[in-house]
Amino acid sequence: MKRIENVALIGMGAVGCAFGRNFYDFNSDKFKVIAKGERKERYEKNGFIINGKKYKFACVNPDENREPFDLVIVAVKGTELGNSLEDIKNFVGKDTIILSLLNGISSEEIIGKKYGMDKLLYSFCIIEATRLGNEVHVSDRYRIVFGEKENKVYSEKVQAVKEFFERAGVAYEIPENMLHSQWSKFMFNVGINTSSSVLKADYGVFQRSKEARELMLSLMREVVEVSKKAKVNLNEEDIQNWCRILDTCEPEGKTSMCQDILSGRKTEVDMFSKTVCDLGERYGVATPVNKTFLNIIKVMESYEK
Repeated sequence: MKRIENVALIGMGAVGCAFGRNFYDFNSDKFKVIAKGERKERYEKNGFIINGKKYKFACVNPDENREPFDLVIVAVKGTELGNSLEDIKNFVGKDTIILSLLNGISSEEIIGKKYGMDKLLYSFCIIEATRLGNEVHVSDRYRIVFGEKENKVYSEKVQAVKEFFERAGVAYEIPENMLHSQWSKFMFNVGINTSSSVLKADYGVFQRSKEARELMLSLMREVVEVSKKAKVNLNEEDIQNWCRILDTCEPEGKTSMCQDILSGRKTEVDMFSKTVCDLGERYGVATPVNKTFLNIIKVMESYEK
């Protein structure tokens, strides 16, 4: 497999800024941000302030003709995935590896339909980060989890990304059962993102309030039941692992969906509770809690501008 040198990233929210900083600090000449129009102009003019340090990332327009990148990372919101697939097309070649850091469990298949699953590794990130304007705060604990569906033996693509992340100083994890890990993170996102957006609550509320925690857990347990039908088989241990992680989060921190609701933006509820409801309907599993929260958030998106 070709050694990874040139990297492009699309999506400069908190996640994109966090890992973009890593790639820029490692080799600014080999890292580019894909952006166009007003967004590109704003990025180039204002840059980003990440943990107090100013960054001005070099941008490439989606219409540019240039050599494909070795690695393309998609870090957009779920609501922007369709447009981003068009924006990266000039930069994906026969040897390009694509990583999707989107929330949920469906982005790889969506990207794979356009570019082929042979270019993708399954991936997600674990991160605490907030963004306000062009200012981003990232906690010290964040990493990319990636791999093939199973990783008892590392494939050439996995080896190439692993080697690059080690050179670039990017924290990573390669689970043996990648799908189980991805579903487990999805379960936590369904619970904490969905409930926190309705409650407009930070992590501290879920650390202190038994009632808030129960709301979160009721959403997560429906994912567990759906996962059994999907043969992923999440369990109570997976739930408790995430509860322990939740208890270490900065109390004042907020989930991305909570930040979206507070800012009047469209949320990723379709990637979370709607996906659970759709899978529940497919497998004959009742998902009344997720359906209720889905309806509440859809109303909030319509009226809280």
